Amino acid sequence: MSAQTVVDVAVIGGGPVGLATALTAARQGLSTVVLEPREGAIDKACGEGLMPGAVAALARLGVEPEGVPLKGICYLAGSRSARAEFRDGVGRGVRRTTLHAALTGVAGSTGVEVLPLSAADLAQDDQGVTVATHEQGRRPGPPVRARYVIAADGLHSPVRRALGLEAPTRGHARYGLRLHHVIAPWSDHVEVHWGPTAEAYVTPVAPDLVGVAVLTRSRAGYDALLAQFPELMARLDGASGVGGALRGAGPLRQRTRRRVAGRVLLVGDASGYVDALTGEGIALGLAQATAAVAAVGEGRPQAYERGWRQATWRYTVLTQGLVQATRPAWVRRAIVPAAEVLRPVFAGAVHELGRVR
Repeated sequence: MSAQTVVDVAVIGGGPVGLATALTAARQGLSTVVLEPREGAIDKACGEGLMPGAVAALARLGVEPEGVPLKGICYLAGSRSARAEFRDGVGRGVRRTTLHAALTGVAGSTGVEVLPLSAADLAQDDQGVTVATHEQGRRPGPPVRARYVIAADGLHSPVRRALGLEAPTRGHARYGLRLHHVIAPWSDHVEVHWGPTAEAYVTPVAPDLVGVAVLTRSRAGYDALLAQFPELMARLDGASGVGGALRGAGPLRQRTRRRVAGRVLLVGDASGYVDALTGEGIALGLAQATAAVAAVGEGRPQAYERGWRQATWRYTVLTQGLVQATRPAWVRRAIVPAAEVLRPVFAGAVHELGRVR
């Protein structure tokens, strides 16, 4: 690595959306590097269910992570349930580490270099952006010079904060916890269990492993939250253990004033996030990556604001509406019976979640 790396696009953050952004840029002939100080496959708390749209978008990048086929979504509350199938193909339950490893492998074979550096500061001029970096141990690293920077540095993005792009959040904060249980999957659907103050997402991710992600406004522990779902607990009693550490994330709600500041663009969770309730995080991030790369490829970074809104509006309306609507306890009690009775409406919503674009 030279004293200063000079490229068309520097991507800050080497998670799935960051790597997908770099792959998209490289395949459009743009020289690209990724700044990511963490080594190995990166894990995080998430539902780990890829909607059919996300599976298709990854396939277009040449990424085919191993996982478990998902045919649809099932809502459950006690003895009541409502089930709907994806109409545009099959989803896939994929461990986050498996997804990251698959993206890393394809990025490497495409010539995308991942530098073991973190971004310390950004300085822009009319021609590009200079990124001051840190090596491990907070030692100063070599600068990276790029015509454009795309930040995919996560829910609590330091780049977003440094550029003053954060907006105040309103309402109650929500948090997520995820744990894997060593047990054979019992369904080929993502199960969403509705409790008094939480939802539990159950996603098969391997022949002998399911992931359980709990979303809630409460700061209670995983076991206390799981107690809201006795039927799920009975299922998990047959598990032979847990397949990894408990992971958490939050607060989930993040708002941004804008997604572009000069030659710096925000994608993925860094660009703003409503909630994990509808499970669209990866699909949304991939759509934003495509829009961001298209804008910088045309030399019109501000065009990404419109592209971001086009990629995001449906998710924002659907997710924010569902989060707001299910705050009252009586609505939470009624949502599964309503989905059971209004099956065409529920099926239509699941189709929208999984639709291939």
